[in-house]
Amino acid sequence: MSWGWRITLASLDRLPQGALSRALGWLADRPIPPSLRPLVLGTFVRLTGIRMDEAARPTDSFGSVNELFVRRLAPGARSWPEDPTVLSSPVDGVVGFCGRVEDGTLLQAKGIAYTAEEILGEPGAGDRYEGGLFMTLYLSPRHYHRIHTPVPGQVVRARHVPGHLMPVNEPAVQTVDRLFATNERLIAELDSAAGRLAVVAVGATNVGRISAAFDPAWAGGRGGSVTNRASPLDPVRDYPEGVPVQAGAEIMAFHLGSTVVLLTEPGLDPSPALVPGREVLVGTPLARLSSLPQNRKPE
Repeated sequence: MSWGWRITLASLDRLPQGALSRALGWLADRPIPPSLRPLVLGTFVRLTGIRMDEAARPTDSFGSVNELFVRRLAPGARSWPEDPTVLSSPVDGVVGFCGRVEDGTLLQAKGIAYTAEEILGEPGAGDRYEGGLFMTLYLSPRHYHRIHTPVPGQVVRARHVPGHLMPVNEPAVQTVDRLFATNERLIAELDSAAGRLAVVAVGATNVGRISAAFDPAWAGGRGGSVTNRASPLDPVRDYPEGVPVQAGAEIMAFHLGSTVVLLTEPGLDPSPALVPGREVLVGTPLARLSSLPQNRKPE
């Protein structure tokens, strides 16, 4: 890692990351006059490499940088498998470390590990994912930043876990110990035909907000942030009846970019697309059910 990144990471570790991210979020929300949108937003698009040909609206129709960042895709821009036992990518991103959960452990990078219990932020929460798959998906600033359900099912539990807001780019992933398990997180656990799975949205520097589309009331209304608030919300939400989510339904959104970690119960086999460094799109098959989890009956 370069000395520049070493100094940057060491400095960020000592700064008020939450306040800085909230300040940047405030700036990203500032309305841009229509006459300046082509210049400001057009420059942002060029610098980040965003593909506006896939967006539902033209660049100059967005009122702020954040509106552009959480843009929706045009109808038909992504497709979804019809098989409810196929687990697909919930985001556009790049595959990071992935594999089996062994002895409760997941890999962040070569020589750096963390546990399922740590990233889920609750004692014993990782037990059911032993022997299942873990998958890491990194979203750069150019990517589409809404998070969709990997399989149709029901959201049964959600948690907000406070933490740091360190970067999640490659230099940080390669050097910051237990990065994903110490950064702020918003977690949704779903029951599906492929078993229970956890969708962990990991916050990062400048990612001051993660919203929960499956429960807008949690943050006081649609688009409201659950994470990085001056006054934290209730950290745990249980849904005894389940919140139904269809295939490809939006469940969360990053307001600026970050990483998603998926955890599954045993019984799924990885697809050929699940290769570190490979670019995937929303709906790309990542795994398929090969056998039912123990003590689980077909739905």
